[in-house]
Amino acid sequence: MKEYYVYILTNQNNNVLYIGVTNNIYRRIKEHKEKIIKGFTAKYNVDKLIYLEITNNIVDALEREKQLKRWHRQWKINLINQQNPNWKDLSIDL
Repeated sequence: MKEYYVYILTNQNNNVLYIGVTNNIYRRIKEHKEKIIKGFTAKYNVDKLIYLEITNNIVDALEREKQLKRWHRQWKINLINQQNPNWKDLSIDL
């Protein structure tokens, strides 16, 4: 069964949030860390994985990504704090 990941990244100062979705979290995090794809995350040095949700349905993953992007910043911070209160880089454990 295929897995899809909704994730939130930040920078080292924890002051920028980026929300994305992928079907291969290992490859995608590597792309962010190595700044392979030029854009927002490369420009703002956003490569620290601080939140992760897994689903088996791409439609659910895309809907969740859109939902999170519409949330107020404080709601996102509260969500992150529930799963990862120290804002540890979760990619270390992948």
